[in-house]
Amino acid sequence: MLDLLLPLRCVGCAVRGSLLCEACLVVAPADRTPVPGPAGLPVCWSAALYEGAARQAILHYKERGRTALVAPLAQALAFTIATAVPRGPLVVVPVPSARRAVRARGHDPVGRLAALAVRHLAGLGRAVTLRADLRQSRRVADQAGLSAAQRAANLASSLRVAQAGGVPLSGRSGAPVVLLDDVVTTGATLAEAARAIREAGATVGVAVTVAATRRKSVIHYGDGQ
Repeated sequence: MLDLLLPLRCVGCAVRGSLLCEACLVVAPADRTPVPGPAGLPVCWSAALYEGAARQAILHYKERGRTALVAPLAQALAFTIATAVPRGPLVVVPVPSARRAVRARGHDPVGRLAALAVRHLAGLGRAVTLRADLRQSRRVADQAGLSAAQRAANLASSLRVAQAGGVPLSGRSGAPVVLLDDVVTTGATLAEAARAIREAGATVGVAVTVAATRRKSVIHYGDGQ
């Protein structure tokens, strides 16, 4: 309804015509693995840094009901997956949102992104399977404002794999799993997801997100300085 009622303006620069204009949609896939990261964190690729137009697009999509933004964001994800893993079959597994978050937002943003990104990859001829087998095994606290150590403790053993129909997560091909999420900050969520998937007997290849938070450098000074 929002997309029908509100005039189309780019969430990055406010230019009329589209929700995310070509000038603002700058996709630059790169390895942006958080350093330092939690134990078990796979290599993390992202389409962009979590700032500017990318940040605004994710916020409008997730929190403000502009679900039409799923199209450009999913294209960015598909391109990043294809860049990070250029060949071979894939199993894409989205990180699940908490049920209360899905109810509050009225949609499952990461699940929708994953479904459309997989469709784009399949259209390019990739052998790709979507498996939404990750489940929340317990409630976790809101991550906002938590340190890296606190996030890791908050998420420990919070995810499990419920293999659909008893079919192993990687299927008969043994294809590596690509974890999918919207933003990576400390890597705690993706590390927990990777742990659950490895315990289910599957191999985690990489994690791919729309954006990655720029980490602040920590400078250590010697004694007396």
